[in-house]
Amino acid sequence: MSNFLRRYQENTRLLNTLKIVADIAIIIVAAYVIILFTCYRTNISGNSMQPVLCNNDTVLINKFAYAYSSPKRYDVIAFKTSESAFDKIYIKRVIGVPGDKVLIKDGKVYINDKQLEDDVFTDNILTAGLAKNELYLNKDEYFCLGDNRNNSEDSRFANIGIIKSENIVGEPWLITSPFNRFGRVK
Repeated sequence: MSNFLRRYQENTRLLNTLKIVADIAIIIVAAYVIILFTCYRTNISGNSMQPVLCNNDTVLINKFAYAYSSPKRYDVIAFKTSESAFDKIYIKRVIGVPGDKVLIKDGKVYINDKQLEDDVFTDNILTAGLAKNELYLNKDEYFCLGDNRNNSEDSRFANIGIIKSENIVGEPWLITSPFNRFGRVK
């Protein structure tokens, strides 16, 4: 009888261990499938969004972040340009929203004739680019700048230009690598 009891206990432990392993495998597969269908994954190339995002960071982009709402000023968005040859995804910060008038004068950003107050960038902007003259944003247009303004290719330049809402692919929400930078995008 004790031999039967010992085997029963060993089999019970084995079954419990197998159930835990199966549960963990199901959770991992489910998480992978959810991420696969709700996110893009992209690698950051360059330092235009430093310190928020750095060169070689791998970022997950939430595809559905703007399905029922629109980006707001200071949101970090991911977009493609209409000129993008290889579906390159750019990540920048929204500065101008639909209906705004944007101007860069004397190294500062002006929205609707008022200097941008809560800007993450405090140095003077060296290149005004397209925004040296007032830009008027239509109902589906956004003006975006990198956080590292003097080292950023953004809406000031013709190859990026004004971002149309149809070109916005989502919101970067998680840095997945390198591991020491793992966390939410602020």
